[in-house]
Amino acid sequence: MAGRGGEAPVRRDVLAPRLFGRRVPLPLVAWLALVWVTLWGDLSAGNVLGGLVTGLVVTWALPLPVLDPGIRVRPVPLVRFLLWFGWDMVTSTVRVVFWVAHPGPPPVRLVRVPLRTSSESMTVMIMIALTTVPGSLVVERYPGELLLHVLGRPGEIADAVRADVAGLESRIVAAFGTRGDREELG
Repeated sequence: MAGRGGEAPVRRDVLAPRLFGRRVPLPLVAWLALVWVTLWGDLSAGNVLGGLVTGLVVTWALPLPVLDPGIRVRPVPLVRFLLWFGWDMVTSTVRVVFWVAHPGPPPVRLVRVPLRTSSESMTVMIMIALTTVPGSLVVERYPGELLLHVLGRPGEIADAVRADVAGLESRIVAAFGTRGDREELG
């Protein structure tokens, strides 16, 4: 059976053949053999063979469940997200540097921010992005919302922070979310 372009499709049997009724993922066996050889610190035929046998036994005796992390990468929204994220890093760094060099205490707020997504993967990515940007930190996660510590933004900023996080959430879900995640945001 030919795939698109006339080439034969990669069959699952090639990368994960059955051994005594169970699938054994060969890339994982190869990785475990590499770890085995590295731990022994000697690249020899015996160590490589021992690593392959150990990898086969481990993957056969302790099979891993098939997991879907719920992340799909879309190149164009990913580029948009990375450009926006880079700009946010620069402006936030300038803001924090200003308040560090400025005499007196910087403005600090705790803001509760609702999330529209229910996906754990998307929530984790949003939390990582928020915590990576200077001047913001996720303090706590509650069902459907985050508690953010925001540094260096004077005045009543709660609505502006909520709007910023909603935009970040939209960009992350557009770049990495599944179809269900994108539909959930509307």
